[in-house]
Amino acid sequence: MSAGLFSEVSLGGIVLPNRIAVSPMAQYSGVQGCPKAWHIQHLGSLAASGPGLVIIESTSVELSGYGSTGCLALHTDEHEDAFRVLIAALREIGPAKIGMQLGHSGRKGSLALPQHGGAPMRASEGGWTMSAPSAVPFAADWPVPEALDEQGLSRVREAYRQAARRAARLGLDLIEVHGAHGYLLHSFLSPISNHRQDQYGGSLENRLRFVREVMVDIRAEFAAPGALGIRLNAQDWLDGGLTIEDTIVVTSALREIGCDYIGVSAGAISSEVRIPAAPGYLAPYAERIRREAGVSTVVTGFIFEPLLADDIVKQGQADMVAIGRAFLDDPRWVWRAAERLGATLDYPMQYERAGPARWSGAKVLRPAPLRAA
Repeated sequence: MSAGLFSEVSLGGIVLPNRIAVSPMAQYSGVQGCPKAWHIQHLGSLAASGPGLVIIESTSVELSGYGSTGCLALHTDEHEDAFRVLIAALREIGPAKIGMQLGHSGRKGSLALPQHGGAPMRASEGGWTMSAPSAVPFAADWPVPEALDEQGLSRVREAYRQAARRAARLGLDLIEVHGAHGYLLHSFLSPISNHRQDQYGGSLENRLRFVREVMVDIRAEFAAPGALGIRLNAQDWLDGGLTIEDTIVVTSALREIGCDYIGVSAGAISSEVRIPAAPGYLAPYAERIRREAGVSTVVTGFIFEPLLADDIVKQGQADMVAIGRAFLDDPRWVWRAAERLGATLDYPMQYERAGPARWSGAKVLRPAPLRAA
C-alpha cells in the first residue's frame, strides 16, 4: 500500500504537499483569450482550500484552436500579461503549485458559447476553419475540418512552442498538454479521425509522430524542474479506435522524451462514443499505465468521494487524483476530505476560525473522521 491522499508526491522536478489536483475546467469566460476577474475568483477560491496542484483550464495555442470565443489562449503578449496577473494572484492566495493545460480544439472547435447552445458555428455565424489530421468531421452534421498540410503542421508546432516559451516566462510549475477528448492531438493518435497516408498516419508509430514532435518542442522550451505531462484518453470506447494497449505504447514513447506524467481521462473521439462512466472507472487504466509504462499517473473521472480518492492513491493506481465537478460543487473539497480521512490540514490564516478545531459548527455540519489517514 502506498501513502495516502495527504502525503507528498513528486511530479518531475516539483514536489507537491498532497495528491489532490484541481482539474482543468473550461469556464467559457475568457475575453479575447485573456483571463479576467472570474478566473481569479474561481481558481483563487479553489487554491485557498489547499490542493497540491491547480491546473488552469485548457488554453489555446493559436486562434484556430479555440473551442469557443470564451476560451483562454496564450499566443499574444496581451494573453501573457493577463496570465501574469492571474498567476501572481494565485501564488499570493496559497502555496499550491500552478500548472496550465495547453490545448488545440482541432475539429471540435468553433463552437457557440454554452449559453448560446454550444453547437458548431458555420462561417456565416462567426465560426472559423478547424484544423485536423484529416478532413473528417466529428459528426455528420458538423463542419468538415481542414486537413493540415506540411505548412499547417509547422504552424501548429510553432504555436505549441511559443506557448511553452510563454509558460516558462510566466514561471508556471507545470504544463499539461491536452491529448484527449477528441481534440487535435488526440485526433492524430486515433485511427477513427486520422486517415492520413503520409508519415503522420497509418501505423500507431506514425500517428504518434506529430504528438511526439509537439512534446519534444515543448520540453525544449519548458525545461526541468518544470513538470511536463499529457492528458490522454485511456481508450476510445469505439471499435477500431485506440485501446488501452495503444495508450501504454504511446505513454512509454513519451516518457522517453521527457514526459513526467500521464493524465488519464476519457472523452469522445466521435459523436458515436458512449463512455461507461462510474465512480473511479478510470483508476484501473491509470494503474496499468503506471505499472506497464513506468510513468506517474494523475487520474480523473467521477472521483468525488474522499475515501475513493484515498484508496486510489493507497492502492498505487495513480500518484494523484484530479478533481473537477466536486470542486465546483464545494470549493472547500480539500477541507472536507481532510476531515473525512482524519488528516491534519493547515487552513489559510483568514479562514482558521472556520476550522474544526476552533468552530463547533464544523462538527454539526460535517461528519467525524472515519479513519486515520
